[in-house]
Amino acid sequence: MHSHLIKWLGLSSLTLGLMAATSAARADDSQAPNFTAEPCCQLCPAAHDASNYTTRYQQNFTTLIQAEGDWLFRTKEDLRTEFDTTPAGYKRLQELQRAFKRKGIDLVVVYQPTRGMVDRNKLLPQDRAKYDYDTALKNYQAMLGRFSKMGYWVPDLSPLTSETQDHDFYFRGDQHWTPYGAQRTAKVVAETVKQIPGFDEIPKREFESHKSGRMGKTGTLHNMAGQLCGTSYAIQYMDQFATEPKGEAGDGDLFGDSGNPKITLVGTSHSGKNYNFGGFLQEYIGADVLNVAFPGGGLEGAMIQYLGSEDFHNNPPKIIVWEFSPLYRLDQDSIWRQMFALLDDGCDAKPAVLSAETSLKPGNNEVLVNGKNGIKDIRNSANRVDIQFEDTSVKTLKARLWYMNGRHEDLKIEKPETADTDGRFAFDLREDEDWASQQLLALEIEGPEAGSEPQKVKAQVCKRNALPGTQQHSAQAGL
Repeated sequence: MHSHLIKWLGLSSLTLGLMAATSAARADDSQAPNFTAEPCCQLCPAAHDASNYTTRYQQNFTTLIQAEGDWLFRTKEDLRTEFDTTPAGYKRLQELQRAFKRKGIDLVVVYQPTRGMVDRNKLLPQDRAKYDYDTALKNYQAMLGRFSKMGYWVPDLSPLTSETQDHDFYFRGDQHWTPYGAQRTAKVVAETVKQIPGFDEIPKREFESHKSGRMGKTGTLHNMAGQLCGTSYAIQYMDQFATEPKGEAGDGDLFGDSGNPKITLVGTSHSGKNYNFGGFLQEYIGADVLNVAFPGGGLEGAMIQYLGSEDFHNNPPKIIVWEFSPLYRLDQDSIWRQMFALLDDGCDAKPAVLSAETSLKPGNNEVLVNGKNGIKDIRNSANRVDIQFEDTSVKTLKARLWYMNGRHEDLKIEKPETADTDGRFAFDLREDEDWASQQLLALEIEGPEAGSEPQKVKAQVCKRNALPGTQQHSAQAGL
């Protein structure tokens, strides 16, 4: 008890309090001490003003509202009731499923329920009354149905929103699920994985999870509130888990007799080691799972890195578990163009239509020109670009693609800072709207910053394999 509080109570009051506590302890020696803590602070008015969320990162938190205790929610993301994408997004999702299926790979989509759906009981009464959970649930389930109709395997995670558990599903001041939320999700996902034809052929292995310590989470929502209001919040501590092969600890063999894993987990930071989602999947599936997720990768980071890896092309899995949240837009065309190109191994083992190796200087550099050795048919709908920097740490590509009719496209591809990159950027040429029939004239690449050493790069254009099937899946037909 603080000294100023002792002075305020006075000696007699303090003595009476101690005597009462002693009597209570004698009455029940087994009773544990009971402590209560008031929430540290309330959100300031600035946190409720969307115009104060200025950066791209800050806009992910628009706008914070106060909930019970230290709980905070984002009105746009956590309390969303719409789950959807554009016709272009659905078209790309369908094409991706077919492209993987052609390679004999089934995709499991782990589409997370929102914090609002799962932890709506933490909202203050007035906000709980305004939040339309029934509409959110209906639309969330409808989105799961759209994924399923396209051929993805889709665990129904909606029952998780009505479970009563001793441990929080999400952190009170952070957008990530807790290890307990990851565990509950993994149980549901595992049941779906076991239904996939061919699962019985995947080598099985027993795993067990155990508490490995405690983790302290300084929440992203709490940090944002701190930026806007100058306040600070207590760290939330949570059990941490590790998963190991049953009875094989210390044998030094990562995958035992099962060889290369036939199941791969591709996901966001939720699938990172902190929350042990990959470990719980191994336990409940009963098979090895290769986890290629990394923090900061977002929707596409881990998938693009994995598709461009030798591991994927030399040892392709039978099943990919793809975890992401409704936060991410599914109609960002530059993402899909990279995925399709890398899924088909870029321009590797394909004859180059155009090719050049050069050193990039600061500013724009003309790297490829269609016409130096005669005009070639380089229609967008049938071709792709594959660019390899000698410096594998290069994480940003800025390119300009010129077309025969004078039109151009500016393309910027940024790989996550947390990614272990290979300096490679492969992408299909643009084919939305009327771009499919465009004829490529030239490729320019922006060089390094002024004063930097030249960057060596190899660029090539090659024909791409057609997507499987001829029937186009309409984004409006039942989706």
